[in-house]
Amino acid sequence: MLMKVGFVGLGIMGKPMVKNIVKNGYEVIVYDFNQSAIDEVVSAGAHAAESGAKVAEAAEVIITMLPNSPNVEAALFNPGGIAEGLSAGKTVIDMSSIAPKASQDFAARLKEQGVHFIDAPVSGGEPKAIDGTIAVMVGGEKAVFEKYEALLKTMASSVTRVGEVGAGNITKLANQMIVAINIAAISEAYCLAKKAGVSPEAVYQAIRTGLAGSTVMDQKSEKIFSGNFDPGFRIELHIKDLQNALDTSHDSNVSTPFTASAMEIMQSLKAYGLEKRDHSAIANYYETINDLKLQG
Repeated sequence: MLMKVGFVGLGIMGKPMVKNIVKNGYEVIVYDFNQSAIDEVVSAGAHAAESGAKVAEAAEVIITMLPNSPNVEAALFNPGGIAEGLSAGKTVIDMSSIAPKASQDFAARLKEQGVHFIDAPVSGGEPKAIDGTIAVMVGGEKAVFEKYEALLKTMASSVTRVGEVGAGNITKLANQMIVAINIAAISEAYCLAKKAGVSPEAVYQAIRTGLAGSTVMDQKSEKIFSGNFDPGFRIELHIKDLQNALDTSHDSNVSTPFTASAMEIMQSLKAYGLEKRDHSAIANYYETINDLKLQG
């Protein structure tokens, strides 16, 4: 019999992740503040609990998928939170993108209860979460990882253990640095093409299968050309990730000028009230400073 899985956090990513776990035959018990999100996954075969503590009581392994470190801490340790329902031998898999130091702190606190913890942030955005093809980068004990690797693979096409607790989120920060810089570079290049009288869409078609091509280019060019910046991953969340990257870089004495520039661009967009848009709206910054539109 497959293990019972708890899941707390039913946002843009969490909902399709739950659905894919259910499709693979696991019993999933969920909790979220958003009742409509609960109703959606319950209709797909999940079961609802009345609190994080009740999720933890019912499940062997509990997955959290939340926006930031304070949200994860609250879900774990606030009254009625997950930690209240945990017992020795259970495991928490945090798939949120949070500060590596926070992951290590949560792991240490849960260890006092005899509970295992691994950090397993993801990459790929909503389309890959729906398809079950996200990439998962895992930090934690090898034996714990191996026990739950099959569960993680119900949501992912790539699951890689990169080290001990915290290493997963270090890897995710590297990913987020690359994605932000890539979107900025794509937007900058498309503006050059537009100003020179060459269709940015033609440029994309010409280079997408060459060395400059990337998953980021494929996913985000469509949004840039359509002007539809409905969020798959919000600017405000990417700001959070880049701040964690800059803080970690500072602590590690690593210079990250491109990341700092990408952060400045996103902060500018936030100042104009655009932080709820998809991070592909970095293109809006370039459109504004170059007095052009990349659509049409």
